[in-house]
Amino acid sequence: MSSNKSGSLFVFAAPSGAGKTTLVHAVVTKHQEELRFSISYTTREPRSNEANAVDYLFVSEEEFMRLRDAGEMLEYARVFDNYYATSRSQVETHLAENRSVVLEIDWQGAEQVRESMPDCVTIFIFPPSLAELERRLRDRGTDAPEVIERRLRDAHSDMAHWVEFDYVIVNDNLDDAVIDLEAVLKGEGEASSTSNPKLRKTLEQILG
Repeated sequence: MSSNKSGSLFVFAAPSGAGKTTLVHAVVTKHQEELRFSISYTTREPRSNEANAVDYLFVSEEEFMRLRDAGEMLEYARVFDNYYATSRSQVETHLAENRSVVLEIDWQGAEQVRESMPDCVTIFIFPPSLAELERRLRDRGTDAPEVIERRLRDAHSDMAHWVEFDYVIVNDNLDDAVIDLEAVLKGEGEASSTSNPKLRKTLEQILG
């Protein structure tokens, strides 16, 4: 990680169930002196294993709109009937302290961040197959069946936006994905670049 310049903004997106949070948290935990999470705002209810100001900043829809109107949102989107957003002040504070910042958002949010901060590095996380994506969604047991079905319907269209990103990590084996992601963060991720013909062929096969 030391070969990467300080103060970079890394933007991650993925379909629900691709293992983005597990992968990104594994890397940030290993490099917590160099990387900082930006904790997102959300209007959804916290899950049983989530804590406010740790996993998300849980706010009411009224408070969310107040913050948005005050210019606090670097990006925001409505996803599955709830709002999510990135705190502009949080990101700017970390970058000013020469800390690299990690954002976990959706492809729409990544597009907004790219417009505001074009020097950011964008990374999309892919599952190894659509069948594996479905298995992961069902096995985690946090969503109702109808929610799972909606996530699966939306996943394919979300994944089609990989072409807008700088890098794609295929999260099949977590240890291998961590190695691939660390290479990207060090500026050595040529194999994961979306300009790599071999990777492009793999992604096209996953999407069918």
